Amino acid sequence: MRKIRTALLYGFLLWLGPFVLSVLIGSLRNSNRPLFESIMPVALAAGTVWLSNRYHRKRPQASLREWLGVGLLWLLMSLLLDWPMFAAGPMQMTLAQYLADIGATYVMIPIITVGAGYLTGKPGQR
Repeated sequence: MRKIRTALLYGFLLWLGPFVLSVLIGSLRNSNRPLFESIMPVALAAGTVWLSNRYHRKRPQASLREWLGVGLLWLLMSLLLDWPMFAAGPMQMTLAQYLADIGATYVMIPIITVGAGYLTGKPGQR
């Protein structure tokens, strides 16, 4: 049960960091959209790497399958926490627009976690 709580907490923090950053630099979205669109995936990648490292410290024996599960959980959490704000908030995006503009970026999460799992796994488990 502890690993689930850790994964859920880290998944929330992974969503929260870029969300807070987007609020703080939100004016860039209108004034310099290419810069905004460049910063956000970098923040997501940095957060995913940092939280993957913290997760590994708590679960050094995690299998590649667990890393995939964690990545998919974090992906799903980010989508579910994000989508209502873009559907009902000032952006008023359809689901298709959201997935094409923002949601697709979240696919990097399981890619990074599986990569972390591969790199931290024992050679015989790769």
